[in-house]
Amino acid sequence: MGFELTLASLNASEGSGERFRSIRVPGRCRFSLLPAPAAVILLGLGSSANAQAIPWTSGEFASPWNAQKIFEPSSLPDRTDPNNREEIPPEDMPVKKRQQPGYEPVGIRSGSWMFNPSLTAGTFYDSNIFASNTAPRSDIAAVIEPTLRAHSLWGRHGLDLKLDAQSTTYNQFSSLNQTNASLKGNGWLDITNDTMLLGSFQIAHLNEGVGTLTSPANAISPTPYNLMSGDVTLRKEFNRLTTSVGFRTDSYDYGSTRAQDGTVINQDARDGQVYALHSRIDYAISSTLGWFGGVEGNQRDIRGTPGHTLDSQGYRALTGITVGLSNLVTGEFGAGYVQQRFDDPSIGNIEGPSYRARLTWRPTRLLDVHFNAEQLVTQTTDTSATGVLANAVQLGLDYELRRNIIVSLAGGYENDKFFGQLRKDNVLTSDTRVKYLVNRFAAVSAYYRYTKRDSDIPVFTFDKHLVGMNVTAQF
Repeated sequence: MGFELTLASLNASEGSGERFRSIRVPGRCRFSLLPAPAAVILLGLGSSANAQAIPWTSGEFASPWNAQKIFEPSSLPDRTDPNNREEIPPEDMPVKKRQQPGYEPVGIRSGSWMFNPSLTAGTFYDSNIFASNTAPRSDIAAVIEPTLRAHSLWGRHGLDLKLDAQSTTYNQFSSLNQTNASLKGNGWLDITNDTMLLGSFQIAHLNEGVGTLTSPANAISPTPYNLMSGDVTLRKEFNRLTTSVGFRTDSYDYGSTRAQDGTVINQDARDGQVYALHSRIDYAISSTLGWFGGVEGNQRDIRGTPGHTLDSQGYRALTGITVGLSNLVTGEFGAGYVQQRFDDPSIGNIEGPSYRARLTWRPTRLLDVHFNAEQLVTQTTDTSATGVLANAVQLGLDYELRRNIIVSLAGGYENDKFFGQLRKDNVLTSDTRVKYLVNRFAAVSAYYRYTKRDSDIPVFTFDKHLVGMNVTAQF
């Protein structure tokens, strides 16, 4: 969920057949599941500090998976005869999702399952590895990430699984070394032609990088934590009306990190569970315009520090319009209200008008322009417990330089207002990535990312440059 304690999400666009696989949902448009290693190639590896509360999104959530990510864009209905619909050609797919003939992964088929293994190795340079505002230190790191995806090829129902690990080793500062491991998946059960049960889960051991929004200011090593999450959602269609209701739970178990003076920084205060009940309604006014409404209520049971609990209850509600002018413009614009009531009186209530906007403009088949704007509420704990109201604006583009070369540019601004602490932060980010598909078995990507955080509290102010390259072998 976009506004939970951490913003770990399940990519609903996972799994594939030999090229791309489409799922037909009655009354809704088809959506494609990306080939297994595609997401790995797209993202580029690196343990840069995710200084924002609202990270740049990795892609669109087509229905029915927006039923679980209820504030993500939905797809307008395709009212044409299902028996006469043609497969979507690669040039009409979003630039980052295209699978050009000759560059799609092969996969290994075993019965009714398809397996896609991949191995990514890379290196990056970080100009400020400790996110320091006074004494920046630089280093070079190596990253290796094996991944195995498996998805079913059943006629009805479906299951997609991803198992991966990522090891990052620094050349000089071994305190920053980290290993992540994750098993996640999603599946759907076709109850009837217009009723579907959706499920997703993640079991992971992850690390929160130095310089992230919730990392202790003087930490010199990542903060490890274990995450267990799951979501079950029932989705039902009534001709032009689509409804969903679901429940999600996330459990966090944090370890300890180490300070500059060698002392241990205990992060048990961030342990806890987040429970959320969510529901969404979509109504197709026409093939180019729709209305949606979504609401998500949560109960956050977070331990907090002695005398400063992070327990809270709240909700977020948005309503707005969905637009889809063929392949030219697609997006959603929503406005509503957000409220989070913290049990700690020093934090109090965070509430007020809320918004979320997603827009994709495709002036040509070679260029996608993306615009995002969003507000959310989260929380953090360092030496004190605080709530955070974050507002972000992001702009990016994806350009197909050649069939096998994709250039992506992105920039963003975020304002973080802290409650329970006299602090306001402004974050600027820019990101440049180039992906080169050698053939269906190999790809090379390079990236540059700049992050700058200005805070009322100087110790949290920093800027950093990150430059890296990855090579991916896939099958």
